[in-house]
Amino acid sequence: MTGRVPATRRRTAATDAAHGVYAAVVVHAAVVARREAVTVTALTEAVSVPVDGASIAGDLVVPPGAGLVVLFAHGSGSSRHSPRNRAVAAALQEAGLGTLLMDLLTEDEERVDMVTGEHRFDIPLLGDRLVKAIDWLGEHPGAADLPVGLFGASTGAAAALVAAGGRPGRIRSVVSRGGRPDLADEALGRVRAPVLLIIGGDDQQVLRLNEAAAGLLTAPHQIYVVPGATHLFEEPGALDEVAAAAREWFLGVERQGGR
Repeated sequence: MTGRVPATRRRTAATDAAHGVYAAVVVHAAVVARREAVTVTALTEAVSVPVDGASIAGDLVVPPGAGLVVLFAHGSGSSRHSPRNRAVAAALQEAGLGTLLMDLLTEDEERVDMVTGEHRFDIPLLGDRLVKAIDWLGEHPGAADLPVGLFGASTGAAAALVAAGGRPGRIRSVVSRGGRPDLADEALGRVRAPVLLIIGGDDQQVLRLNEAAAGLLTAPHQIYVVPGATHLFEEPGALDEVAAAAREWFLGVERQGGR
């Protein structure tokens, strides 16, 4: 696992050549070794996570032999059906990692939020929903013995960091995609799991916010800049690079930590 790196670090051809080749070979080997088992016998289940007297829907996939399950936190105004999160989840599943994509609001809250927008930026509420999902995973027969990784997009990244600070013993690693870690406030200092902050190179405002938040993290962390990408990583190949970086991060943590 990498230690803390300067917030000003950028990906270059030199750094890719120095440390990317070995990691890519290891990750490729893991993907090839697990691909057939994932597609044939993965546990795939539509689930309902109880929260505050109601429930939220989720989609759980656990490949055989998975050593980690990654819980996804979508951004404001989105849901578990986020096509970008689903694309990343598919890459993780192919690599043999479990995933749980879930809504963060109940149906009633979602209806209110569509009119008022009052819940989508309620980071303590969203973080608490993730904590409840983490606890729920700890009791689910298909995932109870697995450590948890967190993948958060936009405001979901702040919620993921809040949850990581609230359940440090359960969270193995955190990845943020175009996230707002600054919204996690004092929870940043409670995070113990390694954190990867992925930002588009042309998303300058969010890049500055991530650099500032990185300075408040005491856990090992790294900033990964996708050159030429904007906030939603809509440019050709940008989301593929996000998925590859997240996959490498989670697999690296899994290899170091074991089951």
